[in-house]
Amino acid sequence: MKIVVTGSQGFLGRHLMPVLRSAYPADQVVAFARKEYDLINPEDVRRLFLKNKPDIVIHLAAYSGGIGANARYPADFYHRNILLQSLMFRAAAEQGVSKLIYPMGGCGYPANATSPIDEDQLWNGYPQPESAGYSMAKKMGIVASRVYRQQYGLNSVVLIPGNMYGEYDNFRNSESHVVPAMIRRFYEARQTNKTEMELWGTGRPVRDFVYAGDVASVIPYFIENYDCSDPVNISSGTTTSICELAETISELMGFQGTLQWDATKPDGQMIKIFSPKKMQSLGLSCPTPLRRGLEKTVDWFIKNYPSGGDGLRM
Repeated sequence: MKIVVTGSQGFLGRHLMPVLRSAYPADQVVAFARKEYDLINPEDVRRLFLKNKPDIVIHLAAYSGGIGANARYPADFYHRNILLQSLMFRAAAEQGVSKLIYPMGGCGYPANATSPIDEDQLWNGYPQPESAGYSMAKKMGIVASRVYRQQYGLNSVVLIPGNMYGEYDNFRNSESHVVPAMIRRFYEARQTNKTEMELWGTGRPVRDFVYAGDVASVIPYFIENYDCSDPVNISSGTTTSICELAETISELMGFQGTLQWDATKPDGQMIKIFSPKKMQSLGLSCPTPLRRGLEKTVDWFIKNYPSGGDGLRM
């Protein structure tokens, strides 16, 4: 069995590769650099399959970014991700792979979804408009999974990781999500001896955060045991307020100043928690406590912070 991983140098990919290489012989797991294949080019996608002849494809490659980038370039996020999804499903079906595993983002759920958000709510409304180009392109992977199974017999699995964080995340200013953004801000505030940190909103919104290493650790189960197009949330199911998150990161980073919440700025969705019940019914869990996962992430960030920090995109 040969397993090909796209996006192996990305955030989740760098957590997944050690998991796969401990679960399968090293020569069965194939990764490649982005420069080797342009996966929005049909000829390169075809060449990838013809050269590597995979039995299993784990398709992590995506064009992603923070809310600011999504708001500025919504059409680019839609165009690139719909091609990444469509070309991979088509080639996997035509080449007769045994299984395709495809993650989409929890941002694909409707903006008005009721927490805890279960998989049955996926088609009950439109997602948050700010990232809809990205999230709807990724969400079409659910449709692709079903129609290619129907017409070609392609065995594909759609996973929905929650709010992932961990080592190798994107820490660039204006591109990062809440955990890496806070880690970088608190680090730079400590480095410059700031006495106050201003944060948007009230700090009251609650989220669940899932350590990327936990997400990676369950993927072998879906390679071996799950043969259905019905999506599965991969999340901790825990509840953490943004205020608690900020206080924990501040403590771990050794920031000695005070936190000031600017309530004139938007909070966003007040409660967004993903239900892990379906995942748990399969005997799976994402057990890393938030504090322990943040400790690992902070330690990695400090060791890898470059001069100025502008190149920190892992």
